[in-house]
Amino acid sequence: MKRRDFLTLSAGAGAALLASDEEAHAEELGALEKPPPIPREFRGLWVASVTNIDWPSKPGLPPEEQRAELIALLDRAQRLKLNAVLLQVRPACDALYRSEKEPWSEYLTGVMGQDPGWDPLAEAVKEAHDRGIELHAWVNPFRARQSGAKSPTAANHVSVKHPAWVKAYGTLQWLDPGEPEASKHSLDVLMDIVRRYDIDGLHVDDYFYPYKLYTDEKNKVEKPFPDEPAWKRYVQGGGKLSRSDWRRKNIDDFIRTLYEQIKAEKPHVKFGISPFGIWRPGNPPQITGYDSYENLYGDSRKWMQEGWADYFAPQLYWKIDQAGQSFPILLIWWSEQNPLKRHLWPGLYTSKYPPLEIEYQIKVARGLSGTPSGHLHFSAVVLKKGMESDTNTMAGRLATVVYPEPALVPACPWLSTVPPPAPRNVRISGERITWQQVERAFVYAVQWRTGDRWSTVILPGDHAAHETGAQVDQAVVTAVDRLGNASV
Repeated sequence: MKRRDFLTLSAGAGAALLASDEEAHAEELGALEKPPPIPREFRGLWVASVTNIDWPSKPGLPPEEQRAELIALLDRAQRLKLNAVLLQVRPACDALYRSEKEPWSEYLTGVMGQDPGWDPLAEAVKEAHDRGIELHAWVNPFRARQSGAKSPTAANHVSVKHPAWVKAYGTLQWLDPGEPEASKHSLDVLMDIVRRYDIDGLHVDDYFYPYKLYTDEKNKVEKPFPDEPAWKRYVQGGGKLSRSDWRRKNIDDFIRTLYEQIKAEKPHVKFGISPFGIWRPGNPPQITGYDSYENLYGDSRKWMQEGWADYFAPQLYWKIDQAGQSFPILLIWWSEQNPLKRHLWPGLYTSKYPPLEIEYQIKVARGLSGTPSGHLHFSAVVLKKGMESDTNTMAGRLATVVYPEPALVPACPWLSTVPPPAPRNVRISGERITWQQVERAFVYAVQWRTGDRWSTVILPGDHAAHETGAQVDQAVVTAVDRLGNASV
């Protein structure tokens, strides 16, 4: 009479198993097959809340509708095999999370400071983790009030509490990076997020000093940023830098300090920056366009060379064949500025270009970044549309062609190389795989073979079983920690 028997063997990462009807049959099959390698690729999605670009779809929705939209977005990200969502939670010195330091964002309720009745960031973290997806809190360090903001300013907004820190620039309001207390305020706010929320990353974009405005657009007569009081104090205190270099130093100090504070508080929280895609025109020689070094005062090349972030996502929002701003030429240049091999994951303008252009850009990025592959999509609006089976849509192209298999987020070896323990007591019972949970597992990569076909799924770290829907002949379970280290 036949009996079910399990043969458990070690097989590289994790634990591999073969399920057979009898031991003799297992002996006839010989050595277990080695599973295919699991891709390592950061597949990120920016979710913009400013002016309700992506989420929530409009201000003033009931909490249950806001939640439903957020869940639908995360479900779509999971089905597209994305593994990170970057949720904008501080667009303009306001909060899409419960804060004692800054008012609730008007993009939630339509009224700055009005409690929406729930904590979006807390729920986003939980729901993302329940899907095996990283959640990065995307913040704007210095923008204090967005153009077109409609709500009255809340009494606890920084522009009301500390008006000397905030400068009007056109229709914008901006925290002055030259005011030490203004920078400290932003650092305190961002570190409050890091301390209180179980985020996987903190992310800042390209807004340091504001994009230039002009009093005479035709003749490019620049409207000066009104930081005269802070500049005068610097000069009177013996400062020797030029005004441009002083502004860059203000941003350098902020970026370096933020990185150091994050690592002191929670070393596993990744810090990412998505600077403007061109550091300076002429770098490399054929590149033309906006000078972010001189106009935004962000020396992003220096930050990369100094290692002041764990990943850089320059916004390469141009086509592959675009003269003066070629996507691959810029990506190669960025890869050459990266002596410490921090992750280089370009930002893609996915909502602007057709699916084939984005597909080709991802293929280019996989070969040219010089680091483990990755990229970020801007923005979620285009990925919310279309059938996932229709390759003529962006969502369908990604789900079926660009991402045929799930991927693990690349590891950060400069932060840690210690792997988590390997899962133990892995068992197969028909279509079900079970294992014993281990400490430090953020996700489990579960691979199984049915006949000669391998399949892969990435599951949250609180899982200990998976139903495959088909007879399992062999399985491998790998534990992966929050820094991407895999069990061995």
